[in-house]
Amino acid sequence: MCDKHASNVPCPADGLQGSRRRRVWELSHACHCPLVGVGLPLGGLRRLVEKVTGGKVLHDDYDIHVGTVSECALRTPVADAVQKELERRYAQHVQRFRAAKTTGQVEAMWDAAVAAGDVAGAFWAGLSHPRCTTALEEKMCRDIHMVQHQAGACARADINKFNAVVADNTRLEREVARLQERCNALGQEKALESERLENQLRAARAATIARDGDVQALRAELARLQASIPDLDTRERLAERLAQMETREQALRAQLAELKAARAPAPAPEAETAPAPIHVATVAMPVRLENRSVLCVGGRSSSVPIYRNMIERVGAQFAHHDGGLEDSSSQLDASLAAADLVICQTGCISHSAYWRVKDHCKRHGKRCVFVDNPSVSSLVRGLQEAATEDTQA
Repeated sequence: MCDKHASNVPCPADGLQGSRRRRVWELSHACHCPLVGVGLPLGGLRRLVEKVTGGKVLHDDYDIHVGTVSECALRTPVADAVQKELERRYAQHVQRFRAAKTTGQVEAMWDAAVAAGDVAGAFWAGLSHPRCTTALEEKMCRDIHMVQHQAGACARADINKFNAVVADNTRLEREVARLQERCNALGQEKALESERLENQLRAARAATIARDGDVQALRAELARLQASIPDLDTRERLAERLAQMETREQALRAQLAELKAARAPAPAPEAETAPAPIHVATVAMPVRLENRSVLCVGGRSSSVPIYRNMIERVGAQFAHHDGGLEDSSSQLDASLAAADLVICQTGCISHSAYWRVKDHCKRHGKRCVFVDNPSVSSLVRGLQEAATEDTQA
């Protein structure tokens, strides 16, 4: 408390019954310190003093407070300014305290304000009230003194809480910064991944469009080809049927040959080799086969030795393949590759073997003699045709 002038100011008489409210300089000087400290904020007090003095006050807050308290002991320009500021700031409190008609009512209103924590305005309104006695004034000063102590304790607790909150806030800010940095990194990764996927999607769409274009072009070409070949479906079905019939025919031929062989009487041992020299001697080969490889595809098993004797007597090499009855297709390809001349007996081979022989000879430009009936005379005619074509060429 700033009470160095308390003994110089007389207290109001307990029996004062007038209606005029007291001014600041009329109060006990013991009231000036808490009134200025509680009723006027430090910033507002500094501005008030600067306004009265007409210049900037360089003193600190404590010096301004002590000087203002000293000025309020008398009616000075500073005291007048303080009076006006208190009246303006706490006009509502003053108006509310006008309802108190006795000292007891003023005290009751003051106690209610202390309990509610609204002491600044009530302190001024109660001290300046015409029914405020010396005892009430002293009570109000004691109460405001304790309120200030409690406010200080609360302020210190609030400061500790505030410091803890600031520290926690600093920690949270660092955590938020770390999380924000991580979030930014993840965002960049997602952006790059999204860009990569978008590029892949665009490439896939472009490839799909290109394939769609190719499909449309191929469909148009297929439609054109189908239109250019009338009855294509019918021809395909007939070709498939023909292949089936040829396969069936080959099977029937094979069964017929087996039946004939089974019904024919077994020849005498000397008869097996006797006819061969006769035919070979009487048949002249129409083409020169020296040092050439001749492949015979198909034919009756009984005729193969005769063909071999005819071919090898003129200095050629003879090879045989049964046309798919027992020998494998891979053996046929190897035999065709090694042959210089191919004799294909079409009546005694499978359909697939026939097309394989024909395709191979056509692709490699190899001479091929097709014989319908498996006999020596048919073989000679085929070789004669081949010789005629060679002479014309």
